[in-house]
Amino acid sequence: MNILIPEELAIKKPKSELLKIINNKKFNDSVLYEINSDFHNIKVVENEIGRFLHYKDTYQAGFIDTEFYKGNLPYINYFLISYILNPKAERILLIGMGSGKLVNDFEFLFDDLKTIDVVDLEENIIDIAVNYFKFKPSEKFNFILQDGITHLRNCRKKYDLIIVDVANNDGIDLRFLSEGYFSVVKKCLKKGGIFVSNMCASPDFENPKNIFFKKYFPIYKKFFNNNIVFKGNYSDTVYYKSFFNIDERVIDITNVIIFSSDKIYLLKKDIKKFKNLNINMENYIKDYTEIE
Repeated sequence: MNILIPEELAIKKPKSELLKIINNKKFNDSVLYEINSDFHNIKVVENEIGRFLHYKDTYQAGFIDTEFYKGNLPYINYFLISYILNPKAERILLIGMGSGKLVNDFEFLFDDLKTIDVVDLEENIIDIAVNYFKFKPSEKFNFILQDGITHLRNCRKKYDLIIVDVANNDGIDLRFLSEGYFSVVKKCLKKGGIFVSNMCASPDFENPKNIFFKKYFPIYKKFFNNNIVFKGNYSDTVYYKSFFNIDERVIDITNVIIFSSDKIYLLKKDIKKFKNLNINMENYIKDYTEIE
């Protein structure tokens, strides 16, 4: 499997004193649940930072509970900007289940929502989400146990919104950056539909040495006329402060959340509904970054 390794996208070297803090940090993980599946060694762990879904060596999803921040892993909240762009979406496809909170948040936000299909390779993920992360399945929710690209190739539906969040322990499978992949995504989108993806890059977007924007972002522009990009500044602030009590980004990599469509969507500022989710969306909207 060809993998895009995040560390290989860095431009600047981390400060040695900050890197030492990260490398020496030990979390007091209490294992609440553990199982081996065909794809993962899965744990649900609880520690001084919160409760998390743990695959191999990384926290894949979960909830932070610190004095500084309480809530979902913050990068996931950028996906909620989908509602700000198109609050009338009726059919959503989510590739990657996680804790399930994003599903329930979408069900709350989108008044016209008819179905939300979730595709994941992990057969245990629904029970874990229900039993450990307060996920509540509804009649609008449909789980599909399948590889994400296989589902896109075979799908017969058209979606208003497709969200893909598939980074694993090692990085991002390069199948999710191929022209064939973008072709099947477009096939499954309604006219004017929005494709949202979570990628990673050095935060120095304009630097000619930025591998992601030099090598991979042109594929987005080839397939979609309009691409809105959010740099994960706020997400990084929460991550480093909550987990390591560090007030700056250490590794020269940030989440890059890309909203792609052939339709021009305006980034409206009507965020009243998010107060009921205890999410300050202004922090995420500020990370909008113009890319040529």
